[in-house]
Amino acid sequence: MASSGAEPQILVQYLVLRKDLSQAPFSWPAGALVAQACHAATAALHLHRDHPHTSAYLGDLGRMRKVVLEAPDETTLKELAETLQQKNIDHMLWLEQPENIATCIALRPYPKEEVNQYLKKFRLFK
Repeated sequence: MASSGAEPQILVQYLVLRKDLSQAPFSWPAGALVAQACHAATAALHLHRDHPHTSAYLGDLGRMRKVVLEAPDETTLKELAETLQQKNIDHMLWLEQPENIATCIALRPYPKEEVNQYLKKFRLFK
């Protein structure tokens, strides 16, 4: 943080969760979906724990911000993972085991203006 009196940078951890898992034929319960998002978020924070943004995010637990977005299906989620990889955006694609099903992507904490362009086609998870 700059000591120039500027506002501290707002960091957000974005998650993108598959919406189709809550619908037939999958019909996963809400708790199972929440668990997938938790797994992905925890894994992303752990993998990128040494990044300054992650350290700052975890250093102020009362101000952590997460935004959960929805992807319509597995194909869309995997395409987003490819895009993030190509653009060097740190993330974790969570694969539920033992089925090896892609369920959620979690980014490490980022200033939202750095990643919004890659996520703007996704809406808030409902």
